[in-house]
Formats: sequence, structure tokens, C-alpha cells
Amino acid sequence: MPWADFWALIATLDGEATQESCQRLAETLSCRSLPDIIGFAERHAEALYRLDQEKLGTLPVADLTARDGSPFPQSSDAFLYARCAVVAAGQTVWERALYDVDGFAPYTSTEYDGEWLLYVPDKAYKLATGDEWNRSTRCCFESYSNRDGWPHLQG
Repeated sequence: MPWADFWALIATLDGEATQESCQRLAETLSCRSLPDIIGFAERHAEALYRLDQEKLGTLPVADLTARDGSPFPQSSDAFLYARCAVVAAGQTVWERALYDVDGFAPYTSTEYDGEWLLYVPDKAYKLATGDEWNRSTRCCFESYSNRDGWPHLQG
């Protein structure tokens, strides 16, 4: 799937990965071909993978502090959901976040949670085929999987 098609589909979320907007996206995607559903999953995984960078994952949660007032770190799940929220916000936000931590930082807030976006490809596949999808993508979207983005984890 070309990036332009991926971002056009993401734009249907209106900037947020809510349960309702992601269900609509899954329904829309399920009406397309299986190669398009697979292509969407690939682009989605790649978009998340490219955001999997130490400079973003080590940012504190924007609106939380520890009991002693120190910054509250993102968990691996919170970092994944923040990356989903950035993707859901659209191409412009995603491109800025890739190169500017200030573009990513607001999405670490507990106000943003893009978790529902993770399930869109699987829901679309199930709607289209009636079957569960035991899928894998070329890029792993799990936190800390991008070794180039986490240089100190290499070795």
C-alpha cells in the first residue's frame, strides 16, 4: 500500500484513535482487497517502528510525576500507545515527531491513548474473511524493537 493511501485511511480517524473511529476505519478497510489490508498492516507497523526511538521512549509521561515529584517514565505499553496516538494524529504530526521530541512529547500524556489503532488490521481482516489473522509484519512495532532507534541496546 502506498504511504499516501495509508495516510488517507488514517485521516478518517479525525486525529484520534477512539474505539468508534478505529471501528469505522476497520470497517472501511475491510471493504478493500486483502492485499490492501495487509499493506495497511505493514505501513502501520513501519510507522510505529520508525517512532520507536530512545529519544522518544525516554521522555517522561507529560502529566504525571512520581510521589517525590520526579518525572514519571513511560512504560513499554504507554510508549506503544503514545506512538499509536501520534500515527492517529496524522502524517504531519507523525513526520514532526520523527525528528522533533517536542512534536512527540504531548502524546505521552495520559490524555492520549492510541491503543485501539493496534487492532484495526486484525479487525478488518476478520470482517473481510471471517477468520482470525495470525499475522506478522516485516517490522515489529513493539517498544524497543528498533535497534537503530535504541543504540545502547545493540550488542
